[in-house]
Amino acid sequence: MSNRFSHSLWLMFQKPRYPQLPGVIVVTVLAVICLTVSAQPWFRQYGISALTLGILVGLILGNTWYPRFARQLDSGTDVAKGSILRVAIILYGLKISFQQIAEVGFDGVLTALLMMLTTFALTLFLGVRIFKLDRHTAILIGAGSSICGAAAVLATESVIRAKSNQVSVAVATVVIFGTLAMFVYPIIYTRLGLAPWQFGIYAGSTIHEVAQVLVVGNSAGELAAASAIIEKMSRVMMLAPFLLILSMHQSRQSHQDHPGRITIPWFAILFVAVSGIHSLISLPIWLNRFLLGLDNLLLTMAMIGLGLKTHLRAVREAGLKPILLAGCAFGFLMIGGYILNFVLLPGH
Repeated sequence: MSNRFSHSLWLMFQKPRYPQLPGVIVVTVLAVICLTVSAQPWFRQYGISALTLGILVGLILGNTWYPRFARQLDSGTDVAKGSILRVAIILYGLKISFQQIAEVGFDGVLTALLMMLTTFALTLFLGVRIFKLDRHTAILIGAGSSICGAAAVLATESVIRAKSNQVSVAVATVVIFGTLAMFVYPIIYTRLGLAPWQFGIYAGSTIHEVAQVLVVGNSAGELAAASAIIEKMSRVMMLAPFLLILSMHQSRQSHQDHPGRITIPWFAILFVAVSGIHSLISLPIWLNRFLLGLDNLLLTMAMIGLGLKTHLRAVREAGLKPILLAGCAFGFLMIGGYILNFVLLPGH
């Protein structure tokens, strides 16, 4: 009887009815831990988000503990950085409303659009032509730098089907230079004598992550923080059309045997739809908080899943070129963003 029971347990572990479940459970537990730690005062003060902790925890465990259990956990980990990620991007629309974007006016939206287009184009050109990086890595670094950091990298990966190590390298560059921005931008504010609202627009149109924008904006006061977040949200809103255009371009490049076939990233369409619903309908406070908390959990799970499937050897093989490319993008965001905000469009 005992032997039969042990054999049954062994079969359940080796061939579970839902093979994705063990991996999803592991990733969920790790994500909850990261969310709990990131909520502590020290981490919040320095803008270290659960997404940042998630990729770090995933990388550490993915190169130490995870390989021994990869066969049992891989399918669930793939779900985390695939389907779960797409749901998280859709829910991300709850953080944006069309009314917020309208507050920055036409010039604010134009600034966000021009910064996104020029930063991405420059990063792609430098990455492929100058640094000789593979096109996927250059696209991912460009998306992360020009739109909304790690969330943009992950969403773009869903369209171009990049390798895990390419995605991890791109996320790492966002973490490095986004963190640097949190220390550099307050110094810029004190040296240039900008008005709080101006500084907020400048920060929101040039800094990578939403959390990093919030930290920098708060360093200059509530008015700067408000304009920074609104401007940043207008950049985030451009994620959906960016993904659609990228998908159309990818289809023309890769589906030569099916001319005109376009893969539509439906999660990007739903992202805009959720933003529209959020703009028209006020959800109950408890429901809105629940959905935003769920979104943070799902995004963190996706980052952990990415880290678990990334081998540091592949990241090391990428060398310094991705960091140098991201550094060029960061420099352009700071200098080009200043010129655009205060020379070409000084009115806002």
